[in-house]
Amino acid sequence: MGVFKEFHAMPAKDKASECSKDPNRSCKFYTSSENYKKEEFHYWRDALTHPCHTLEEYMQFWPEKPFRYRIRNLAEKILEMVCEGLGLATNHFSGGLSGNPVLLVNHYPPCPNPSLTLGLAKHRDPSLITILLQEEINGLQVFKDDEWIRVEPLPHALVVNVGYVLQIISNGKLKGAEHRAVTNLSVARTSAAFFIYPSNDNIIEPAKALTNACNPPLYRPMQFQDFLRVFLSRAANSEEVQKLISSKHN
Repeated sequence: MGVFKEFHAMPAKDKASECSKDPNRSCKFYTSSENYKKEEFHYWRDALTHPCHTLEEYMQFWPEKPFRYRIRNLAEKILEMVCEGLGLATNHFSGGLSGNPVLLVNHYPPCPNPSLTLGLAKHRDPSLITILLQEEINGLQVFKDDEWIRVEPLPHALVVNVGYVLQIISNGKLKGAEHRAVTNLSVARTSAAFFIYPSNDNIIEPAKALTNACNPPLYRPMQFQDFLRVFLSRAANSEEVQKLISSKHN
């Protein structure tokens, strides 16, 4: 967390320079969202994002400053435990279904009027799972039973969100966590989200072991890149995404 805060404390031109070396633009630094010029509302955040796999391909484009910049992955163990809970083979999520992890570091500066804007609007992550490291500053809220509940930061603990992809594969047995980030009047807040994404050409669909004649698939098979395209086009509206990926959608 200290390294992430050190990165966001650098001058804007240095941050932009660190993220301009990748010719494919997969390592990015931006404000609000990647669609800043087209979005109706701007969010109160700066973001750094880059792929993590394969290391050989992408590590050369990671920020060189701060020089201590490194990450580690514990997703494999968590996914094995999820498989056990669902009654799937422990390696069900290995390979392509978890083959494209991405790190996103969000920085929310102090906001002069928190009532006018959010850090991030209500959404579900388009991931299998998301592993989140929070600062000990409130900002994350989850939507449950028609109300927003504050997720209290715990020292040395990680938050694990169920993502949309896991909702699809579990055939709705596990629900994607709807959440948002609120702003703060007096202090900045930094969080690091490690998204476990499938490979772009991987097919995501309900697991065969979790469907039968009495429990038919709720979602149609889609390549992950097609699902992501649908998600990004309706990112702030979970109901619209649900309609478009439903097995009943033509």
